[in-house]
Amino acid sequence: MAKPTKYKKNGQTFYRIQVYLGTDPLTGERVKTTISQCNTQKEAQQKAMQLKIAFANGTYQKKSLETFQDVYNEWIKEYETTVAESTFVKTSGIFRNHILPKFGEYRIERIDAKICEKHVKEWKEKLQKFKTVQSYCSLVFDYAIKEKIISRNVMKEVKVSKKKKEAIKLEDLEEIVEEENFYTKEELLHFLKCLEQESNYKAFTLFQLLAYSGMRKGEALGLTWNDINFKTNEIRINKALKRGKENRLYLGPTKTEKPRTIKMGKKTMDILHEWKKRQKQEYLKLGYNTLKPNQLVFSNENNTFLQPTKTRKWIVHVQNKYGLKKITTHGLRHTHCSLLFEIGRPIKEVQERLGHSDIKTTMNIYAHVTNEAKGEAAEKLDDYTDF
Repeated sequence: MAKPTKYKKNGQTFYRIQVYLGTDPLTGERVKTTISQCNTQKEAQQKAMQLKIAFANGTYQKKSLETFQDVYNEWIKEYETTVAESTFVKTSGIFRNHILPKFGEYRIERIDAKICEKHVKEWKEKLQKFKTVQSYCSLVFDYAIKEKIISRNVMKEVKVSKKKKEAIKLEDLEEIVEEENFYTKEELLHFLKCLEQESNYKAFTLFQLLAYSGMRKGEALGLTWNDINFKTNEIRINKALKRGKENRLYLGPTKTEKPRTIKMGKKTMDILHEWKKRQKQEYLKLGYNTLKPNQLVFSNENNTFLQPTKTRKWIVHVQNKYGLKKITTHGLRHTHCSLLFEIGRPIKEVQERLGHSDIKTTMNIYAHVTNEAKGEAAEKLDDYTDF
């Protein structure tokens, strides 16, 4: 049995406990419930034991969906069947960290727009993507309407605008540096040159691939050698490494669930080929045969999935050691897109190469080019208007 946890409501301290009662003999489903508003840990444990006995004797009756937590518990079970495991993990984390601490104990029919507005404003002060949290919260109210518990979604009545950017003081203007999460062509080449000097050829290969393919990190970490065609210089992207329940790593579909094949330059393919040879030698010493067709291109010391967090450690190390501009691993995808724009590739081609399902994503997220390209555009405009 779980241990009771303490929480506060209206200035008072209460205890809640989650209880696993058993398996429903009719549906075969695991039956769990939460007991709240207990004055002591002992009271919570006693009520939990009473419920378990009632369930075992067949006298347990499921309580009606009263609180937001009750409705969420039912909604999340249905939601889990409609999304990928990694999406479910991210969503349940948003509820656990941001939504349930605010709304969990409210009786759902008593929640009004004023209460919603209060908590949305609190999210706004702390979270950059507070509107995403608001949207997820709204889904539970929609579910309650479907179950005829409430008649309207009060969360949709809340309109909170994004934070206004503070005015820049003239005397501070020179201190402000635009931080963009991508490298220029020169910065990228210098970054890769520094990385090549390190003794981690696997990391060098991975970052080279990310920068010159534009693929997502999860897609790169999900690659196997049979996805890479060295004869045609093509890479097939049809899966991605994802994080599931209890931090389990697994291979799932790409973000858009649409496979794509991209052409690669000879230099990057040569680096991949060199890594394949080195991988064979290094992993043979560890007792692993890497010549299998489904061998991961990038794996850990146990020849299983590489932890996605590992790339941050690698990129920060080389940036700190050589005093490089700080960008994230995902910033190499930004870099690739920016360089494609810089050499004049069509928007549609960039969209397809990066695997964006909507061309607006390509425009809205990546419609920035390097400072060099911006300067060239300004010079062209000066030439054009010089008459």
